[in-house]
Amino acid sequence: MGHVIAVAGKGGVGKTTLCGLLIQYLCESGKKPVLAVDADANSNLNEVLGVETEITLGELREEIERAGVDSRYQIPAGVTKQDYLEMRLADAITEEDDYDLMVMGRSQGQGCYCFVNGLVQTQLQRLQSHYPYIVVDNEAGMEHISRGILPTMQTAVLVSDCSRRGVQAAGRIARLIEELNLKPQKMGLIVNRAPEGTLDAGTMEEIEKQNLNLLGVVPHDDMVYQFDCDGKPTVQLPGDSPVRAALKEIVEKLGL
Repeated sequence: MGHVIAVAGKGGVGKTTLCGLLIQYLCESGKKPVLAVDADANSNLNEVLGVETEITLGELREEIERAGVDSRYQIPAGVTKQDYLEMRLADAITEEDDYDLMVMGRSQGQGCYCFVNGLVQTQLQRLQSHYPYIVVDNEAGMEHISRGILPTMQTAVLVSDCSRRGVQAAGRIARLIEELNLKPQKMGLIVNRAPEGTLDAGTMEEIEKQNLNLLGVVPHDDMVYQFDCDGKPTVQLPGDSPVRAALKEIVEKLGL
């Protein structure tokens, strides 16, 4: 079975950027193929990786729901919605040389994400044995973890910025993982965007208060911000990027 790495934390702390670089590092280390899963309704992992997606699971759901009502969406005669869904699921996976990308996306209309969440769960269960590593970029907060979307979780990577609120959010996610008895083999915190790569006493105090295992610190790098502004994939950061170096050290510490 594939080793599932779940990345979680509050919004705006740089989870997706670190996910993209983690996926790239695993591929470059020969741990391929990797299944990259963008499980955030506000999906942008593909932009970090620099790939175009054909269709998201959310869009596929809408296509099937509107079939027979909207002339733009048609299911072949004699094919049930369920059978058509099974046929189309493969289209929701973007295949690259070293990794495949599956994007949850969002529903276009009103309503909850229950059906799309169920698709993510079903697909992960079906595909887990096909990849040595699966990296899941979870949505901000705790919904996917609380709903049990992930069938298993060998490594839980919690991401925060230097704020107390970010560390507190990571602490809540860690406690939820324990309450749900998910039992990851390894779980720890990455503090991202730290000025000069160091943490002040207040942040360290909160990490200790939340009883979190600090895996490492990723420094703030203006180049990451500039790449985002210029629309460049983050995975194109130069090899000597301090962000890359810090993440490499953390991944080696995790033994991935």
